Amino acid sequence: MRVREDAIVRADGSPGLFGVVEKSDFALIIPVDTDGVWLVEQFRHPVGGRYWEFPQGSWEDQPDVGPAELAEAELREETGLRAGRLDHLGQIFTAYGYADQACQVWLATELSPGQRELSVEEQDLVTRRFSHREWGDLLAGGVIKDASSLAAWALLCASPLRERAFGRAVSFPGS
Repeated sequence: MRVREDAIVRADGSPGLFGVVEKSDFALIIPVDTDGVWLVEQFRHPVGGRYWEFPQGSWEDQPDVGPAELAEAELREETGLRAGRLDHLGQIFTAYGYADQACQVWLATELSPGQRELSVEEQDLVTRRFSHREWGDLLAGGVIKDASSLAAWALLCASPLRERAFGRAVSFPGS
């Protein structure tokens, strides 16, 4: 991660400074099957708490790794799951008001279990499948605080791939 200040000229012509955080892109994976979605819970130091979110991560030491390879590896590392099918849903910027980091969002289906491969920073990570009803309750109750997970879910709900995710035709307003 790197932080820089850019000298800018505002629309009115006045000078200013703009702080930018440069950080490697990351992958977020929505592992879903007909019974529910898989989430991970871990402690997030900047906000001082444990929160449920979709598996996600980056490899700062390998910034040129392919997006699909990163997604497959993060899914395996954090959940132990292997995806028989991995579909790219899109790209989001989680904090483009101050950071250049992008998130590649993936849908993982045709899941099979395996061993997790947690990094030293993830030793307290918890993995759990939530039924679709439980997931809806987490969303409605404001339990999911991770902006990337919420935005990724919106991408899935707007995508034609949602039928694969839910195992049936699903229609949402505006789709």
